[in-house]
Amino acid sequence: MALIVQKYGGSSVADAESIKRVAARIVETRRAGNEVVVVVSAMGDTTDEFLDLALAVSDSAPTGRELDMLLTAGERISMALLAIAIKGLGQEARSYTGSQAGMITDEKHGSARIVEVTPGRVREALDHGAVAIVAGFQGFNRLTGDITTLGRGGSDTTAVALAAALGADVCEIYTDVDGIFTADPRVVPSARKIDRITSEEMLELAAGGAKVLYIRAVEYARRHGVTLHVRSSFSHNEGTLVVNAKDGEIVEEPIITGIAADLSEDKITVVGVPDIPGKAAQIFTIVARTNANIDMIVQNISSASTGLADISFTLPKFQAQKALDALTDEKNAVGFESLQHDDQIGKLALVGAGMRTNAGVSAKLFTALFDAGINIEMISTSEIRISVVTRAENINEAVRVVHKAFELDAEVEAVVYGGTGR
Repeated sequence: MALIVQKYGGSSVADAESIKRVAARIVETRRAGNEVVVVVSAMGDTTDEFLDLALAVSDSAPTGRELDMLLTAGERISMALLAIAIKGLGQEARSYTGSQAGMITDEKHGSARIVEVTPGRVREALDHGAVAIVAGFQGFNRLTGDITTLGRGGSDTTAVALAAALGADVCEIYTDVDGIFTADPRVVPSARKIDRITSEEMLELAAGGAKVLYIRAVEYARRHGVTLHVRSSFSHNEGTLVVNAKDGEIVEEPIITGIAADLSEDKITVVGVPDIPGKAAQIFTIVARTNANIDMIVQNISSASTGLADISFTLPKFQAQKALDALTDEKNAVGFESLQHDDQIGKLALVGAGMRTNAGVSAKLFTALFDAGINIEMISTSEIRISVVTRAENINEAVRVVHKAFELDAEVEAVVYGGTGR
């Protein structure tokens, strides 16, 4: 008997028929002799619809506490409907909110972090032969007594955390494609499915914008030794295994594993910064106070005649305005000339563990973009990743030409069963 944690995203439980199909799959897994824990997201676009409602009923921004109370209703609806469907097939099922399942978090609304998992009631349900269904994306803070949410992709993180706490054999992440591909098959129909990928490579792809798995879930799985299996809820095909490379394991790694693209970031340029020690620290201390997550940073060489430099950085779109306001308030203290805000950028990330031992990757990447007439505005690298920023309008074409340049195309087109990637 194996203990399997299964997570189903919004597109997998988008309507009644989808829920019935997922219920049948869960019952099939349970009747094969496995213990099954299921984590569900809200149905379809429910979370976005709730956000729209919250903005429609008041001219002022909703507080984090009340917004979390609202948004967590979506997962509670999904878990209850799925439990009802499973019971209709003759299999016992029990549904639990995040707090009932023991997902203890810090008190930060909207992006809480898990501090402890105490899945006693989940374990009890399994011991009684039931399928345990847990609402993803949500937790509970003991200090305040409030419900919290984990942020985008929180259901993935919920599933991984439960798998780690319960000692599950595998954590299956179900979506609407057959696994992890060399690029988004909606952008590159000839993208090839990857059978096995290391958590290190998956972290870089997730950071680069690949939406099939969220970075917090991948990091949690790597830290706690959880094996992930990304597969489709619309087929029974084998998906992609995300594994931790064992110490001393010798494998022939592909030079390039995949390409990710991200349109969710903006670029801010601080123009005319005095080129003296401490100014960069001053700028990014100000930005840090807004809790912005900085991604790429570039500073140009100052002109000898002016003694001034420009510093550019990227950050999530929704955090840009706070950073701009904070910097504007401190303009005189820092001594820069002006701020530039660019909300029309796209980021492409090329990822592969084989980069460590293969020369010429950068040259091939830059040549492919040059041949397509695509300009590079920023560059960032790690041992196994090269990221570039270009115009948002060019990002899909950039992905396609780079994918072709590195000969990642498959012979057949990938199947996208439905939804938008979750």
